[in-house]
Amino acid sequence: MPKLRDYQEQAADFLFEHDRAMVLAPVGAGKTAITLTAMWEMWRDQHVKRWLVLAPKRVCTDVWPVEQPKWAPLLSVAVAVGTPKQRLAALQSKAQVVVTNYDNIQWLADQKFEFDGVVFDELTKLKNPSGARFKALNKVLDCPVRWGLTGSFTSNGLEDVFGQCKIVDQTLLGRAKGAFMQQYFVCTNREFGDWTPRRGALELVMARIKPATFVLEPGEYKDKLPPLHTVELRCQMDMTGYNKLKKDFVLDDVVAVNAAVVTQKLQQMSSGFLYTDNGPIWHSPHKFDRLEELLEENQHANTLIVYQYKEELAELKRRLPRLVTLDDDDAIERWNRGEVELLAVHPKSAGHGLNLQHGGCHVVFLSLPWSLELYEQTVGRLHRSGQQRPVWCYVMLTDKTVDAKIWTALHDKQDLSTIALEALK
Repeated sequence: MPKLRDYQEQAADFLFEHDRAMVLAPVGAGKTAITLTAMWEMWRDQHVKRWLVLAPKRVCTDVWPVEQPKWAPLLSVAVAVGTPKQRLAALQSKAQVVVTNYDNIQWLADQKFEFDGVVFDELTKLKNPSGARFKALNKVLDCPVRWGLTGSFTSNGLEDVFGQCKIVDQTLLGRAKGAFMQQYFVCTNREFGDWTPRRGALELVMARIKPATFVLEPGEYKDKLPPLHTVELRCQMDMTGYNKLKKDFVLDDVVAVNAAVVTQKLQQMSSGFLYTDNGPIWHSPHKFDRLEELLEENQHANTLIVYQYKEELAELKRRLPRLVTLDDDDAIERWNRGEVELLAVHPKSAGHGLNLQHGGCHVVFLSLPWSLELYEQTVGRLHRSGQQRPVWCYVMLTDKTVDAKIWTALHDKQDLSTIALEALK
């Protein structure tokens, strides 16, 4: 059986000693290994009889069953994913650990089950206490032991912290989000519900949750990984159509309610196409031409290609016949064996938990997600424990477009995450 590293041992001990706890650790730091070790020790010492694990779907199917034999071989795992009949069979099995995905929470709430321990893998999935699955889970889940795992606690703002803490331990930040917002935020626009953190709010919040939170020391962890090189690939296109679209939006007096829709339209244009009522219309191949040049320059090294829109994937398939997607048979296994040269992924399907570090060390973002969490998690599919080579991340940005604003926004949110982690140390 493999051995945990020192920092992983410390994290596992922290979980064992705290019934309500969170582990904040970078992508690829071994959160699954840490947690399985602690789960096994809790079961061995009869503190927990049966565990429930909630995770993104692909993490349920491709991570927990794979990691369990390495770190907790005496625990049995049943994966409750698939048809209702398959899920029910897993739930009613005698397995000590049942793993299911967040999309099944409302189904789970209607079933009879007994768990005295729960693990929220990728805790940010429960950041919205007003969400239907949060409410459904909160009503039926009565586990004395609750552990939350995440690598992107504050990626999209301090406000997200409340829901994550509430599902783990309501005593950390209270039961009511309204009271939390009044204490730590100032309302800057009541019409649109815009709130800004008060001065020093971040440090105060982190101080309150620190006793229940294990934060992996970045320095100790980073020494274990090869370097990550991020390269901006600037592209140019004919700006006539883009500028006209942008001008039309300005004339329409765009407000915050539909600003997200506008941004998506501009991002599509930055990638060379635009969705219309009659389907996608292409006006520039600049990013895809540059992508082909990059693949040639890198001598066809095995590469993850990250897309946002279905039309981007369609164009990739048209241009790159050797392209594989996660929906293809045994895609992950073949990738990790080095048999797949090009693997197309969407951040929402590949952004959490998947181990892809053995198949390559290059990742290209055709277009960026607005979520720092999804960006970091996607890069972390390659830049994680077990990667033997330097990782190269290429970000494609069309000059003078919204691409630059998205890239800047990610950096701004990244600064908030860094401050939060520092405050917890």
